[in-house]
Amino acid sequence: MRDVVILGSTGSIGVQALEIIASNPKQFNVIAISCAGTDPDLVIAQAKKFSVTHVGILRNADVIRQGLPGVIVIDGVNASTEIAAINCDVVINGITGSIGLGPTLAALDAGNTLALANKESLVAGGDLVMSRARGHQIIPVDSEHSAIFQSALAGKKSEINKIILTASGGAFRDRTNLDGITVEDALKHPTWTMGAVVTINSATLVNKGLEIIEAHYLFDLPYSKIEAVIHSQSVVHSLVEFNDGSTIAQASPPNMKGAIAYAMNWPDRLIAATAPIDWSIPHSWSFAPIDAKQFPSIELARYCGDFGGGLPAIYNAANESAVAAFISKKLEFKSIVEVVAAAVSDLEKDCPKTLRDLADVSAIEDDARTSAQAHLLRLAP
Repeated sequence: MRDVVILGSTGSIGVQALEIIASNPKQFNVIAISCAGTDPDLVIAQAKKFSVTHVGILRNADVIRQGLPGVIVIDGVNASTEIAAINCDVVINGITGSIGLGPTLAALDAGNTLALANKESLVAGGDLVMSRARGHQIIPVDSEHSAIFQSALAGKKSEINKIILTASGGAFRDRTNLDGITVEDALKHPTWTMGAVVTINSATLVNKGLEIIEAHYLFDLPYSKIEAVIHSQSVVHSLVEFNDGSTIAQASPPNMKGAIAYAMNWPDRLIAATAPIDWSIPHSWSFAPIDAKQFPSIELARYCGDFGGGLPAIYNAANESAVAAFISKKLEFKSIVEVVAAAVSDLEKDCPKTLRDLADVSAIEDDARTSAQAHLLRLAP
């Protein structure tokens, strides 16, 4: 029986993790959950169903406390960080955004195994995170990084020639004219069901840029050995090319349950975690290079990653501001990456090359959001 803590329990990753646990009650025990608290009824229902001892929330603390007598309810901006430090077998960090960095560091410092879905932790504070992590303390949950983690087991690290992340291409992979795109348009992902921010990041391919930076840290490989390709079917989650010319791929239907279960139950696989591919019907899988002109976010991410220090945090924080503005209909979709690039250009000259602590990251992100806001005003429709 593994004791599990779930950060972001009401989000896509958290909900699917709880579904896996509900199907395997003899293998997992949820002891604590955390989330924003915007849906207090759902939080209360989750806590009751899994008999958790601790709940961390940002909002609606009084309502949740009233609905959960006997449960320790921690509220405030550091609630998830406190929950992440509870001693357990595995912490699943399913929080979206760089707000997940503090909980990531807390889980590692507590000695907990971290099932990491919060890619922004590594983008904003990769050096800090990896300096705290011990061997195999971080198990990736993103399907692409889980696929690389699994495929890399086919050889030695020294034999890896490169890794290839697959990208669905998002909602507009076949569209070159990006004028007039609505929020509703951007949220119609062709193959995945995800939260709003991740879905929009997928449409701009910023999400793949973040994953390239994440892969650099997770697998300790130079950016020259990390590629990305469009794979619209989203069945092959990523590939590893070895120095003998062999390429190993991990394939499964486009859902997150396989990757979540693998991280939760590592080093063992969880029986029937997800449905396998149906080989009784024909399949056609396509792969294509990413058009850098159509998706400038990829090369911008590589530039920030190569620069290092605080520049990836600027890339991420500026994007968070731009996406929030787009969702609020204060920015056109086609201007999201333009805002990110402008913030990077504004701040790279004085960007620190070394991050000392979480306060450094927060200060850098504040500067990035300030810069992004100035460009948002300039580009407002």
